[in-house]
Amino acid sequence: MAQGTGSINSDYKDWEWSDDAGERARLLQSPSVETVPKNAESQGNGLGATSALGAVFIVVNAALGAGLLNFPAAFSMAGGVAAGIALQMCMLIFIIGGLVILAYCSQASNERTYQEVVWAVCGKVPGVLCEVAIAVYTFGTCIAFLIIIGDQEDKIIAALVKEPEEAGSSCWYTDRKFTISITAFLLILPLSIPKEIGFQKYASSLSVIGTWYVTAVIIIKYIWPDKELVPVEIPTSPSTWTAVFNAMPTICFGFQCHVSSVPVFNSMKQPEVKTWGAVVTAAMVIALFVYTGTGVCGFLTFGAGVEQDVLMSYPSNDIPVALARAFIILCVLTSYPILHFCGRAVLEGLWLRYTGVTVEEDVVRERRRRLLQTISWFLLTLLLALFIPDIGKVISVIGGLAACFIFVFPGLCLIQAKLSEIQETRAISWWAQVSYGVFMVTLGAFIFGQTTANAIFVDLTA
Repeated sequence: MAQGTGSINSDYKDWEWSDDAGERARLLQSPSVETVPKNAESQGNGLGATSALGAVFIVVNAALGAGLLNFPAAFSMAGGVAAGIALQMCMLIFIIGGLVILAYCSQASNERTYQEVVWAVCGKVPGVLCEVAIAVYTFGTCIAFLIIIGDQEDKIIAALVKEPEEAGSSCWYTDRKFTISITAFLLILPLSIPKEIGFQKYASSLSVIGTWYVTAVIIIKYIWPDKELVPVEIPTSPSTWTAVFNAMPTICFGFQCHVSSVPVFNSMKQPEVKTWGAVVTAAMVIALFVYTGTGVCGFLTFGAGVEQDVLMSYPSNDIPVALARAFIILCVLTSYPILHFCGRAVLEGLWLRYTGVTVEEDVVRERRRRLLQTISWFLLTLLLALFIPDIGKVISVIGGLAACFIFVFPGLCLIQAKLSEIQETRAISWWAQVSYGVFMVTLGAFIFGQTTANAIFVDLTA
């Protein structure tokens, strides 16, 4: 891509709020990222503190998460190992392409967060839609996190009280709704209220350790299976040609790291698009191996009978799996406040823009509004998690939004960036890049529409 020298859509007459809302939006950056101020002089290299290797680690960390628990079920829905791997490989091309496009547009627009890039490159309407999508996505992910806590606590409690697998909870204190609620009120809510979250860097390390351990356990359990773990049926092909699309929400949810990728790019010592392309390619290949290892081994261990949360398929008294459940609970407990923090930052930016109040003027009312936002967010996610016990139903909804972050918004940015270039003649490469952007938008819109419609008419009404 040809690198422009000026900013794209740099006329800010219709969004003077950018400086204030940008401070809120900057909170969406990755926990381990350190960037220079937006108005700093951009002369030479060495602006950031992150090396290329460090950027690979951060992007892998942003991509890997509790979504890997759903990958074995996604392989089952796709119709087997071959279909699942083929779908991942095809989508990975566009996932990497979207990350490179965002870095290119970040440099061209001189913006440092995902939503600011969309605002600067695509304009007001796509910018607002992007911020709303981020808020809804983080809200849905928080619901999924609470469901995961309930899933893992069910199995851990069953092992502690030595209940049979088929038995229901016999005591009030082992009831799923009670355990989720007490965990949420005692641990998650206090961590979500503070204005700043200083423990993010520790949560990042914990998340990486937890996801790698879960993957290792699932692979080992497939290689050396327990005698009672016998797969029900192992599909080798999709039941229908449309069945393969049912795995798309999980793949999009798993590989979606695009929102935090822009700050990571700007934090690099050498923020160059070519270097960034190598970084995200290496990171996505690592994530691909983790997700494929989990998906293939989990699917082959249980076949079509695998649960939406693969750890739920293992017996409660399995000690290595119990440790994996504990890891996942710890990861989710620290990740929920971070996701809520990101969603709250976007809502705060929207509020400040439409009220026309600056950050400095709004200091007095900020605390009261933050408490109201946090408690409302927390109670709504908790209530929905209590009555939607299946993580697959939530991922089927927010997976479509993840497709927008991966395909639609990057595609729109690429199209607008190329159209804004002043050229006497349009080279073949220019037309190729515009066509690629159009294809990304079309593909993303199809995935979003198909998965959302399927979630509404099949999963949520079932």
